[in-house]
Amino acid sequence: MTKTTSHSPIHIIGGGLAGSEAAWQIAERGIPVILHEMRGVRGTDAHKTDGLAELVCSNSFRSDDATSNAVGVIHAEMRLAGSLIMRSADANQVPAGGALAVDREGFSAAVTAAIEGHPLITVVREEIKGLPPQEWDQAIIATGPLTAPDLAAAIQERTGADALAFFDAIAPIVHTHSIDMDICWYQSRYDKVGPGGTGKDYINCPMDEAQYNAFVDALIAADTTGFKEWEGTPYFDGCLPIEVMAERGRETLRHGPMKPMGLTNAHNPSVKAYAVVQLRQDNALGTLYNMVGFQTKLKYGAQGEIFRMIPGLENAEFARLGGLHRNTYLQSPVLLDSSLTLKGRPGLRFAGQITGCEGYVESASIGLLAGRFAAAERLGQHVSLPPVTSAFGALLNHITGGHIMSNDEPGKRSFQPMNINFGLFPELEAGSIVKPEGVKRFRGKEKAAAKKQALAARALEDCRRWLASAG
Repeated sequence: MTKTTSHSPIHIIGGGLAGSEAAWQIAERGIPVILHEMRGVRGTDAHKTDGLAELVCSNSFRSDDATSNAVGVIHAEMRLAGSLIMRSADANQVPAGGALAVDREGFSAAVTAAIEGHPLITVVREEIKGLPPQEWDQAIIATGPLTAPDLAAAIQERTGADALAFFDAIAPIVHTHSIDMDICWYQSRYDKVGPGGTGKDYINCPMDEAQYNAFVDALIAADTTGFKEWEGTPYFDGCLPIEVMAERGRETLRHGPMKPMGLTNAHNPSVKAYAVVQLRQDNALGTLYNMVGFQTKLKYGAQGEIFRMIPGLENAEFARLGGLHRNTYLQSPVLLDSSLTLKGRPGLRFAGQITGCEGYVESASIGLLAGRFAAAERLGQHVSLPPVTSAFGALLNHITGGHIMSNDEPGKRSFQPMNINFGLFPELEAGSIVKPEGVKRFRGKEKAAAKKQALAARALEDCRRWLASAG
């Protein structure tokens, strides 16, 4: 790495996970970067600090299993690609069963220090209110789901298409000392041990049937924040507010974030809980736990009252209550080409959640790809796309061309944010799944598990080949 370069800088707007990852990938290829971040000058509805790559919802990067989980596969591919986001996450992990969760403050601090300390990256604290000027011949917009109104309006005017909006809610965080451990117990679901974990990485709060029904009734009856000008905007199903799930059916929560499967009450092992609320460690000290799957748009007063109905949380002290913010994203299959470039505007790329991916690692991975693509162009190299069999390629393909517009739901709402999942991967070739020796019947769950393992193995092998050839 050199401190001097003859290359013109690439500009990046937005210092979240995608923007930070894009900046890192570009600078590591010897190209200067100017990273424009408005926090420090102007805040957002969800961010609390001006640190780069601040996590505003959960502190979990989800499964780290690269053998049979699509999220774990994209983790592994990002590590192979020299991801700053994954390096910082690994260095700041906290126990979370089979998941990779992080100390959010330590994680953001690590990313910020790396970006600000890189000799080829300049961080400028300012709000960019319009599209990048033409003299920024290479630029990436990675402003995320909380794009400021002026820039969003400029994007909308330039594209001639509406950016979509949906509600995204964040979960409360509880002070650990205020949780009643005479009622609750430590256990990961099915006692699963994950990275840095012990198999006892979650705090579990049990409910019997009467308690569960009373809780659901309270959720349905509670005051929520008003929709106002956002009314009619769809939610992303992967981040539904807890009260919206309750409204969808009395059993929805019990088969979702409050499912009791794989858990045994340490205080009363012979009695199976009807429902269980889980809390996951939120910081390295273990002094804070967040309520897993409890994103909410409940008013603050209602949150305190209702969540203290949960056994073990009667005296809970909340470090942060839940909240609601607006997300915007592009109709990417129509607006972006296969290298994330805005059609009709060479050199201008988009990255992260604004492209229509959902999730921390998905956002960062699209930033990683946008950064690599922009760097290749600046260096006069061929832009090499990742194979669709890899997690990188599968997600990129969905965003830029793999989505089929619905005839029954035409227009902007037929394209929705998407997490990485094996449903985005191409089917395996015939004969790729081999029946294990000694197994007579090979179908159902066993065959499905073998298929996931084969998809994961193919993805990582193809990703390694792509990285080796792309440089």
